[in-house]
Amino acid sequence: MVPLPHSWFAGDTVDLARKLLGKTVRRGDCAGIIVETEAYTVDPASHAFHVTPRSAIMRDTYGYWYIYFTYGMHWCANVTTDADGIGAILIRAVKPTEGISLMRRRRRTTLMQNLCSGPAKFCEAFGITGKENHLPLGGDFAIYDAPKIQSRNIEASSRIGIRNGTEFPWRFYIKESPFISHR
Repeated sequence: MVPLPHSWFAGDTVDLARKLLGKTVRRGDCAGIIVETEAYTVDPASHAFHVTPRSAIMRDTYGYWYIYFTYGMHWCANVTTDADGIGAILIRAVKPTEGISLMRRRRRTTLMQNLCSGPAKFCEAFGITGKENHLPLGGDFAIYDAPKIQSRNIEASSRIGIRNGTEFPWRFYIKESPFISHR
């Protein structure tokens, strides 16, 4: 497997959110195929709608991990994008491929479809915490190239779990994947 180069993440956030589908994410002994993403730019649902010290990474970098804590209990993993603007892509769901026994222990479940079928589940299964925030992609925590998913196999919808910016169809997922977060 070949890691995606840093320059790959310099592109448009919404376009890259589609292109991340089918790529492999690896952290330590765990790996999986990205099956669902959401794009965030400067829209009202984005942390960067008003840039703060926490969200400045979305403006100042591309090709970095933006990991944040939400609802006082869950980690969420994003990849920063867009060299000419502001953006990040939330990894919403992953199809587990390696390290499954470790993921099952971390998630305390044996159900394959429940290991990484949501952003918090993905982080828990892969052992992702705030320690990885602001790290460049690569090394022990990287995304690897894979054949492009054909457009006919990709669905777009409004994003999930937000109140503002719901008019943007910036959630992308692989059609008929049993590993996505919501149907």
